[in-house]
Amino acid sequence: MKLPLALVGATLGLVAGVHAQQELPKGVTAAMVTEGEKLFKGAGICSACHGANAKGVPGVGPDLTDGEWLHSKGSYEEIVKLVLAGVTPDQSKTGTIMPPKGGSQLTDEQVRAVSAYVWSISHQAK
Repeated sequence: MKLPLALVGATLGLVAGVHAQQELPKGVTAAMVTEGEKLFKGAGICSACHGANAKGVPGVGPDLTDGEWLHSKGSYEEIVKLVLAGVTPDQSKTGTIMPPKGGSQLTDEQVRAVSAYVWSISHQAK
């Protein structure tokens, strides 16, 4: 059975995810976003505090999908800096801290990929 091209294209867009439908920041690729999602849910241990769907864990880590930023304006470079440095007790606006790299052993390149994913889910095309 052959599917109409429009249906195939729409399906591929859904499979590729939200980041395929939005303009990414300079230097960010769809491949980085895809890798970042894997790291977020795996070796980056981000989901331990922010949940597997990045909607947050009450009292532990904030929702990263709502477009609200506590410690920056949410630009890609700001997210990278925040993940690299973490959030100290004196910086935290909620009383919750985040160690540098979320306590993971990610490389700086992997942090950039995770940050690309976080940027993409917090800046979803409406």
